[in-house]
Amino acid sequence: MRDFLADAFPAIGRRIPKDAIADLPTPVSTRRVSLQSGSFDIGIKHDEATHALCGGNKVRKLEYLLRRARDRGARRVATFGAAGSNHALATAIHARAAGFECTCFLSHQHRTGKVARTLNMHRELGTEIFLWGDQIDQLALFRRHLQRRNVWVIPLGGSCWLGALGFVNAGLELAWQVEHELVTRPSRIYVASGTSGTAAGLALGLAAAGLDTEVHAVKVVDTRFGNERKLRKLAAKTHELLNRIEPRFIAAGWQDRIVWRDEFLAGGYARVDDRTQKAVELAEQQLGLALETTYTGKAMAALLHDLPSHPGDVMFWCTYGAQRLPVTAEKPDELQNIPGEFERYYA
Repeated sequence: MRDFLADAFPAIGRRIPKDAIADLPTPVSTRRVSLQSGSFDIGIKHDEATHALCGGNKVRKLEYLLRRARDRGARRVATFGAAGSNHALATAIHARAAGFECTCFLSHQHRTGKVARTLNMHRELGTEIFLWGDQIDQLALFRRHLQRRNVWVIPLGGSCWLGALGFVNAGLELAWQVEHELVTRPSRIYVASGTSGTAAGLALGLAAAGLDTEVHAVKVVDTRFGNERKLRKLAAKTHELLNRIEPRFIAAGWQDRIVWRDEFLAGGYARVDDRTQKAVELAEQQLGLALETTYTGKAMAALLHDLPSHPGDVMFWCTYGAQRLPVTAEKPDELQNIPGEFERYYA
């Protein structure tokens, strides 16, 4: 497993170690898509392949976050998300594999087809789940369930400076693949942006490697959870901390390479419009990609929208990795550890 960040900046690798969870580097490929306006090549970064069971972008963040939990002596990790959160599920899966117990605070969301499968996987894992949201006294909830339990708390989406390092590493990884002619250097990368850690880290990693690639961060969550200001603030903080550890780490020009895209939200988190649905269908039919409508479908919709007028060398960063879960969406006879409030997500 290559650690491109530690290889390029050994001082950072020594100060901020990570666990080797992801299968890195993930593959790259070039595929052709046919639209009404013509045919175009698209580079693809296959982060669905970060792990055989549950891949996606979250695994890169968890390499750093779970290592920090272990170094702090935690026995349990806790995190947050919506009922169908890929982040919460990935945390539960990889925390258990690493020997931690896991608590997830999940909120209600618009119902989609994958939520029931996600909840059933939590059921199989034995994840401790509690409902949280705007109408709940969150501080009291956290005190009741986290105090005196030796817990390490992972933020929503795993998005903090530590989690963002997973994608600083990813940017350097892609630069290595470009250097070795495994893929053409992209002028633009399209990636779903929820809580901002993926896009922030990626922009820094690419800039540190000397690539002038734009990162089109496609908004997929409500503004209070993810917005351009938050993304840039997280990137700036991460850059400052890395530069403090290793003065050679300079991601010159990263500020100019983040392009915030908020026109593909489709009305809200987990909501779907025709552009998103068609993008998911086209990706499956022409690119062989299994996407979903909450995150990756919206990033693909943005790419397809831009392609006729801005063809160039574009890349789609596939962040979805829950395609191979060994569960169905059927309602189980007993919900067990799934709170009754989540029964609404079963058909």
